[in-house]
Amino acid sequence: MIGVFDSGHGGLTVLRALNERLPERGFVYLGDHAHAPYGDRDAEEVYNLTLENIERLFRMDCRLAILACNTAAAVALRRLQRTWLADAWPGRRVLGVLVPVVEAIVCQPWHVEEPNTGPDAPQETVAIFATRRTVESRAYVGEILKRAPDVLIVQQACPGLVDAIEAGAPQDEIHGLVEGFAAELLELMQGVLPDVAVLGCTHYGLVAKAFRDALPPGTALLHQPDLVAESLVDYLARHTEFPASRQDAGRLDFLTTGDPAHVSRVASRFYGAATAFKALS
Repeated sequence: MIGVFDSGHGGLTVLRALNERLPERGFVYLGDHAHAPYGDRDAEEVYNLTLENIERLFRMDCRLAILACNTAAAVALRRLQRTWLADAWPGRRVLGVLVPVVEAIVCQPWHVEEPNTGPDAPQETVAIFATRRTVESRAYVGEILKRAPDVLIVQQACPGLVDAIEAGAPQDEIHGLVEGFAAELLELMQGVLPDVAVLGCTHYGLVAKAFRDALPPGTALLHQPDLVAESLVDYLARHTEFPASRQDAGRLDFLTTGDPAHVSRVASRFYGAATAFKALS
């Protein structure tokens, strides 16, 4: 089984892409709805909550876990991998949604950290819309510029957007929020138009049309769930120590730290199909 963790519902968009691309695999989705959203929490709190929930997935026999939460991936992933994982759970792996996005922008694999300064080096202008905590972590900025120093990056925090999406706010309210954030970012760019926009929160994909309408027509939107799914396919092909299990094929378990009845009612909008969440035991 492969674990997929998010602070709330947003990671269900990633889960759907993973399930469609890897139907021979089984997945356990864990949403920490009791503490969502993570975007305005203290970095140390985000780290501790993320560690606690990844450990829960490992105890359910998930040998591989995906952080389908940009805030958790930006704040906690590298620290988990460097200071906790090898000693606490040898042989297990934690991956995040940030890596595939960075790879798509810099046009080279994650493990290649040397700056690409050749004639074909990326020179795009990249807009990143994310939660306040993801923006403050500068994880996207640092990892992109390490590999592609000629890329221009402008970040825009979107406070309140996750809450509005989770609450099922009316479309005009959502569009108003997104238009405001896009206007702030474009003002910061002082007439330079973004070539690419990263929706750096898995919730934001559900309102991609609002971003599309608020941004210049020539700005490409990166679809994070598809990038994550393709990246995982490649990872599993290279890491045969995580084979598919026939007994788990097609299995989907939905778990929550919150109220399962309420979470199940809301989750179908994110997953695109009915979901039956169970309380974490």
